[in-house]
Amino acid sequence: MTKAIGGLNHINFRAPEDMIERLRAFYCEVIGLCEGPRPPFRSRGYWLYAGDRDLLHLTIIPADADVATNTATPAARTGWLDHVAFTGVDRAESIRRLEAAGIAYEIDEVPMIGQVQVFLTDPAGMGVELNFAR
Repeated sequence: MTKAIGGLNHINFRAPEDMIERLRAFYCEVIGLCEGPRPPFRSRGYWLYAGDRDLLHLTIIPADADVATNTATPAARTGWLDHVAFTGVDRAESIRRLEAAGIAYEIDEVPMIGQVQVFLTDPAGMGVELNFAR
């Protein structure tokens, strides 16, 4: 069997700005992560690092989003947790498995960090991101 996953890449919390600021303070001041570089995405937020590794991404839900109906986050049953990301090893094999299982996915590229991202949703509605070096 081909190895398709190499490890956990990061965890992303998506919440209103006041909650994200509380989470940032907690994870930096209490847990000991450090705020570090974040690519210029359309969304606002923070990347928190352990050494030189970004482990926790905090994404601010836009103020005009309807938080009560959770329209800003498709995975309504997951609370503030938006998705889990894994470091992928073999993108072609991963795509083959998704297609064989009939699972819809989207691919995005982040040129600044040389990464290809594959986004999908698990059966429970949790967002999943597979990250591959370009």
